[in-house]
Amino acid sequence: MNSCMCGITGWVDFEADLSGQRTVTQAMTDTMACRGPDAEGMWLDRHVALGHRRLSIIDLEGGRQPMSVEDGGHAAAVMTYSGEVYNFHELRTELAGRGHRFQTSSDTEVVLHAYLEWGDSFVDHLNGMYAFAIWDTRKQELLLVRDRMGIKPLYYHALPHGVLFGSEPKAILANPQVEPVLNLDGLREILSFVKTPERSVFADIHEVRPGSVVRVHRGGIDKRRYWQLEAHEHTDDLDTTIGTVRDLLQDIVQRQLISDVPLCTLLSGGLDSSAITALAAKALAAQGSGPVRSFAVDFVGYAENFTPDPMRDTPDTPYVHELAEHVQAAHSDIVLSTSDLMDPANRATVIRANESPATWGDAYISLYLLFRAIREHSTVALSGESADEVFGGYRWFHDPRAVNADTFPWLSMFASQGRRGSVLFDPALAKKLDLRAYREDSYRQAIAEVPRLDGETGHERRMREISYLHLTRFVQLLLDRKDRMSMASGLEVRVPFCDHRLVQYVFNAPWAMKTFDGHEKSLLRAATRHLLPTSIAERRKSPYPTTQDPSYERALREQFTRVVGAGDAPIMALLGKAESRGLLDESPGDGNSGGLARPLMEFALSLNTWLQELNVRLDLPV
Repeated sequence: MNSCMCGITGWVDFEADLSGQRTVTQAMTDTMACRGPDAEGMWLDRHVALGHRRLSIIDLEGGRQPMSVEDGGHAAAVMTYSGEVYNFHELRTELAGRGHRFQTSSDTEVVLHAYLEWGDSFVDHLNGMYAFAIWDTRKQELLLVRDRMGIKPLYYHALPHGVLFGSEPKAILANPQVEPVLNLDGLREILSFVKTPERSVFADIHEVRPGSVVRVHRGGIDKRRYWQLEAHEHTDDLDTTIGTVRDLLQDIVQRQLISDVPLCTLLSGGLDSSAITALAAKALAAQGSGPVRSFAVDFVGYAENFTPDPMRDTPDTPYVHELAEHVQAAHSDIVLSTSDLMDPANRATVIRANESPATWGDAYISLYLLFRAIREHSTVALSGESADEVFGGYRWFHDPRAVNADTFPWLSMFASQGRRGSVLFDPALAKKLDLRAYREDSYRQAIAEVPRLDGETGHERRMREISYLHLTRFVQLLLDRKDRMSMASGLEVRVPFCDHRLVQYVFNAPWAMKTFDGHEKSLLRAATRHLLPTSIAERRKSPYPTTQDPSYERALREQFTRVVGAGDAPIMALLGKAESRGLLDESPGDGNSGGLARPLMEFALSLNTWLQELNVRLDLPV
């Protein structure tokens, strides 16, 4: 397999000679150093400059990039690649049978040869997580390609005669032709808690949509979706469906355990991460290469002083330890303190890595600190992320009010918890933002895309819609957070539940089948119950933990008071004075994360740090 959770960047201009633009290309490439700390490379020609930063995972000596492949003695195509293609062994065998010859053991080279063999349709042959760019020297055109579920990020900025692209906007912003600008739509995107396809928070910087190819040529830019969810009649009975899910998961985890560097799992003690850890432990034992290594996040005094909140009934740690003992994992807890979470250097690092304000408070910084600690022991981690979107795990999937709300179901749930950052804004700005209309428009667009089955009505029809909303909108928020926080430490995180075969299969299973035992995620529980302790198999969904230490909110309040009092902080151009004072007048919370003041202060401080760290220019109506 390839290196290669990496950072990629590049520049195409059909009206300029870029062969001498090494300094700017180097600056763009340098921004990806955290994503690829092990090596770097550049490839420049008349109309194209490609950069690459490498995180070595497999074939540590081969697979250097950008990589070219010859056809007739000349470089036919050059690629800068980030990701893993898990079926590259099969593809390599098939391509060798068609006459292709390989110089390395990397999947990068396999993908290049697949492009030479099948042209644009090569993407249909790939299984994995990836974002890459191919420059076809014969056609003089660039292809930007992103995996089906959008696990790996890829952004671009259109130029008058070409394009700038990168794994993250910061690579594009390192080119002097682009500056970080926040306009109304960017601020709406930050605040809406809805991931609009193709839109970033920066003006004129776009995301490649998951499952899409963007083609850049002299005539302009074309976009094509090569994969999206489809509606098919599900003809398997319950036992067959459970067996298929079990077989798919075993195959997926086995494929994703391939690595030439230390590998581990992320373990929270919930059904999802426990299932992945147990499957990994079983597969590693069969290979004679166990035990599985696992890591969990915890907070000082969290389990001893835990108070149930609207989203969490129980602390994670007892379940984490039970599962680790059950599968004989080599387990470590990463225990964080309030001083870790409030450290200004840590918070600035998180914002620079995320390139957007943190909308989930300390869930960003604690994830970053967890990954940073793991990176001292492992380079690859398997995560249970996305199981809730695939199998229907969130509580609002099962709340009739959220299901029947004429909006994204998570918004109806979060609204009751005070996640409304714009309430702090100057009232005139809040009125111009009109978040209600923005969310409404986004929701209508998403609903219009939902694939349908003829004759599907009522609750089954609605649950197909809700599954689609989660698999194309909500999951993007989580995958982006996971990618940014992990790659800030040079840690590759794999997400087995995002394998498109599993996603497509379960998407079409009837909702009645997904809840056949009266609980959430019935199919996943049934498929993995034989590997898990009963307490974990029956455990109710508990989201990623946040600290309940009362001193955390006190520290937030002190910092917010300083920002508001100084008066010259960047965010003061957005905040309403009365609204800010009103927030400070509220009584401090008890450490439980269900109150209104804490998330608002977390968001405001995060937004302020973002504006400062990235030197963002505001383009907002006065």
